[in-house]
Amino acid sequence: LTTNPTFIASMIPKTTSKASLDSEIRKFISENPTLSLGARELAQERKVHTEVFGFASHPRPLQANIGKVEFLSIRGPYGTIPLRVLYPSKPALKYNSDLVPALIYIHGGGYSVGTADDFENGCRILAEKARVQVYLPDYRLAPEWAYPVQLNEYEFVLDWLRGEGGKERAVDVDSIFGAGDSAGGNMSASLCLRLKSKRKEPLAGLLLLYPEPRLPFDTPAATDSNSGPYLECK
Repeated sequence: LTTNPTFIASMIPKTTSKASLDSEIRKFISENPTLSLGARELAQERKVHTEVFGFASHPRPLQANIGKVEFLSIRGPYGTIPLRVLYPSKPALKYNSDLVPALIYIHGGGYSVGTADDFENGCRILAEKARVQVYLPDYRLAPEWAYPVQLNEYEFVLDWLRGEGGKERAVDVDSIFGAGDSAGGNMSASLCLRLKSKRKEPLAGLLLLYPEPRLPFDTPAATDSNSGPYLECK
């Protein structure tokens, strides 16, 4: 294995064949024509996202079951951080102890849109299937709060979970994972690099869902696919 960045970059495909949009996703987008990212005034965009994705917006049969949901706030570097903890009904206990694994999920939305409530339903499924405690913070959004505020809050939640917060909830500090989608994936990867540069304990693992691994979006693949729906490269 090599860590040579030039060699690694040469191995990344520059283009790929287009895949057809999944029929269920196509149907969902057609039923929610007002849903987009970066196409309207920001306050209205946030409102539409919560109306579409908010947990209460899901029909009751589609609201995923979970052992318990805890709503709390922790005092962070910029004020309180709202945080919901999703407890699985059957946690994966560490051998010969009562300790459980945990995962911090950072939601996407281009750093400017999205709430923990928008992502709770999917994270409930993740908690139940993986049998981990999922910690879903409402980090501060841009442009009101400029980067790296969001990354600083992510790191603060991790430190809290490795300390008093995790101790109170019997978290196995050796089994704390990070995860995120889109901008949250970008932030999760960034946190790993920050922990390494600070020589702090790394995360036990990382789950990235369609992350934003580089900026600007100037690859041939991005240009070729810059036609929506919902999201365009700008």
